[in-house]
Amino acid sequence: MGETELVSRARRGDGSAFEAAIAPHRRELLVHCYRMLGSVQDAEDVLQETMLAAWQGFGEFEARSSLRTWLYRIATNRCLNARRAALRRPPEPWNVPGVQPPEPTRLGEAVWLEPLPDDRFADLPRSPEARYEQIESISLAFVKALQLMPPRQVAVLVLRDVLGFHASEVAEMLDTTVGSVTSAVKRARATVQRYRSADHDPPPPPADSPAEAELVEKFVRAYEAGDVDAVVALLTDDVFTSMPPIPFEYVGPQAAARFFGSIFAAGRRFTLVPTRANGQPAVGAYVLAPDGLRHAAGLFVLQLAGGRICAMTRFENTVLRWFGLPPSLADIR
Repeated sequence: MGETELVSRARRGDGSAFEAAIAPHRRELLVHCYRMLGSVQDAEDVLQETMLAAWQGFGEFEARSSLRTWLYRIATNRCLNARRAALRRPPEPWNVPGVQPPEPTRLGEAVWLEPLPDDRFADLPRSPEARYEQIESISLAFVKALQLMPPRQVAVLVLRDVLGFHASEVAEMLDTTVGSVTSAVKRARATVQRYRSADHDPPPPPADSPAEAELVEKFVRAYEAGDVDAVVALLTDDVFTSMPPIPFEYVGPQAAARFFGSIFAAGRRFTLVPTRANGQPAVGAYVLAPDGLRHAAGLFVLQLAGGRICAMTRFENTVLRWFGLPPSLADIR
């Protein structure tokens, strides 16, 4: 049954037809909400709100635009509401027992950023009008930059430059004018350019390439050995370390050395399990406990530049379940 027939039945109250009609759009809408909100949990909540609002208002859908465009309009406006609420959430305090971290270089602003497993955005449709490649548009650096921009600029930038909607479509989605959309997207492009990774950095190794695997393996060996010098040897001169929702940020290899030195000096020893997040290599970290198990401690996402690591983002252990990683590992000593 084609979409036109499904939409017709759904407008008459057929719930099964509604589910079938929106099913092809669910995954890309989730990723859209994630880009705007920077949080998987918030994106899932807003997606559910979007689906409920679409079902309740489906009788008013007149098919003047495509179903996909109509759903994006609902999702985008729900995201704008959620962004306003998220601004009121305070950062989390340092919460690693037995570890006294060094003074951070600075305090971060985008403290509610979360990682997105690669399988959530694989093979999504891409418009020829989009300015960004899929991997760049889902990278942590890009998503973080979006969280530091005014909400409506984010909406315009994502709809225009990531998804490839025309200015007139975006204006209708946001109940504004084409002139306002054009102005907003110019400001958004300039803003995101300031936050993007430095363009002078060498490109990372291709995803899942031997070069990428070798660099990640070196990091795993150094970190599991608690060897600060070996970890630092893998870092660029301007490496950036952050740990949302804790606001501490460390810039440069020496600051990273002090931070990881405080972790290893506390006697914490780890097992790292490779995975992928936001199109980048990542590792789930498990710390050895007195009970002989290795308990989930967090997730590191690694941003690579050439043959080195230029950014490390550490997330809370609660995100590991999104990657299919268990809460603990059996003792492997």
